[in-house]
Parts: sequence; C-alpha cells; structure tokens
Amino acid sequence: MANTTFQFDLTLNNFFIPAGGKYPIFFFGLLIYLFCVFCNATLLLLIITKPNLHKPMYMILFSLPLNDLIGINAMLPKVLSDIVTESNRVSYPLCVLQGFLLHLYGGGVLFILAAMSFDRYVAICMPLHYTTMMTAKAITCIISLVWGLDLALVTLLFSLQSRLPKCRSVIMNVFCDNPSLLKLTCGNTFLNNIIGLFNTAVFQAISVSVQGFSYVKILITFMVTRRSETKNKAINTCVAQLVIFVMFEIVATFTILSHRFQNVSPDLQKIMGMLIFLVPPLLNPIVYGLYTHEIRSTLLQIWNIKVDVNA
Repeated sequence: MANTTFQFDLTLNNFFIPAGGKYPIFFFGLLIYLFCVFCNATLLLLIITKPNLHKPMYMILFSLPLNDLIGINAMLPKVLSDIVTESNRVSYPLCVLQGFLLHLYGGGVLFILAAMSFDRYVAICMPLHYTTMMTAKAITCIISLVWGLDLALVTLLFSLQSRLPKCRSVIMNVFCDNPSLLKLTCGNTFLNNIIGLFNTAVFQAISVSVQGFSYVKILITFMVTRRSETKNKAINTCVAQLVIFVMFEIVATFTILSHRFQNVSPDLQKIMGMLIFLVPPLLNPIVYGLYTHEIRSTLLQIWNIKVDVNA
C-alpha cells in the first residue's frame, strides 16, 4: 500500500463504552480538562502579573504549567471529541503532530524539573552567589537549553518516521504516539527503536543525575546548617519538586508495566497511558500551591482583596 493512502485516513482503537456511559464519561473528562486548564493558566498568569514572583525560580517554573498545557491540550480534547461523536478517525499529519507534542511534553517534564532542582541547589547551597549566578542571562540560557534539547531529541525521533513505508492504518491506542506510529510500518524499525531508547536514556540520565546531585547537596546542607530559615526554604521549595518528579515516574512506570503483561486489558492500558498526560497537569499546580509559600500567599492575597471588594 502506498504512503499516500495514510495521509487522511487513520483509525484509532477507542475505548469500549457501555450503553449510557458516553455522556457521563464525556462530562467527567471535560471537568478534569477545564480544571487542569484553569489551574495551570492561573499559575502562568500569577507569574506574569505579580512582581513578587519575578524571580529566577518562578521564571523557570513558568515552563512547567506551560508544558502541562501542551500535554493535556494535545491529548484530552481529541479523546473527548471521539467519545461524544463516536468517531475514531484521524488524519495522518494530525496524528504525527499529536504524537510529537505528547513526546515533547514528556521530555519537557523531566528537563524542567532538572532545571528547577539546579536553581534550588544554587539558592540553598550557595546563597551568597545566587544573585551573581542566576542572572537573567543565565536563566535565559537554562530555559533555552531545556526547550532546545527537548525539541531536538523529539524532532530527531519523529523525523525518522517519514522514511518508513506504511502498510497499516490502525493506531492501537486512543491517541497517537511514536510506538503506535511505528506499528503502522512494514519496514525495518531497528534504527527508530535505537533512537527511541537513546532519547529515553538521555531524558532520564540528565534529569535523574541533575536532580540526584542537587537534592543530595541540599540534604547535606539541610543536615549541617543551624539556620532555621535555610531549613524551611529547603523543605518548602524542594518537597513540591520531589513530589512532582516521583509522581511522574510512578505513573510512567505503571504505564510501561501495563504493556508488559498479557493479562492486562487493552482499555486499562489505554487509561494508564492517558494518566501520564492527566495526573501531572492536574496535580502540579495544586502541589505548588500547597508547598510554595509565595504562590500560596499571593493567591490568598488576591482572594482576600476580592472578598473585600464584594463586601
């Protein structure tokens, strides 16, 4: 079959939805989507509009809700639309674009958390040098490196898709990703698999090594310092990042494991795959709202002002 037959006609393997369950599932998913968008957009607006958040830590943090919005908007609206319209068709270009954005989101989570942990390492372990090290130029370089490296690795991965002949038209998932797209081909995918493993290794190695180094150094500083202010800063700013990183790794691990056991139902595998793009955008702004004092106090201040105005 020629590649041109796949330019406008791919079939997604959607969920099995029992009779009467279509609209309850749709509205529940819509509520989750709207809540995620509202919380992450609120965090973005706070960082943009509030001068007390115009600091290096929050300039790097700005990338996290932005990345979460990319992930959830690339995945959930299409899934909800297919549920309510009972459609399972997607054009090949849109399928590739969705997969590209979802992989960009996954790599972005790891790199952004690594950058944030380095910022906390400098702030807590070298407080006297923080203002000279974390300048506007340095922050720009860090953010550019995070997004540039993420974009380069994902572009490399998806650029190899175009060289392969396609002989299938069914995506064995409710959304498009690189493994699903590879299953469409009847060519040799050895190089694609190697690049995929290489990308995974690079994402994990950089993220884990930077965060491991940073948090070990922070822990040592936490244990030897006698200043309660330093200890409180270490707890309040690092716990949120560690919670988000562990949460993301747990969800990703369960997703990978669900595809390694034959007795796991296909619908459960699809749900586990979706959790990677649902759980972090859902919980990240809540975690930062609870553990980051400046964000929490800024939100409470806005709420108090609104209450006074209404009064």
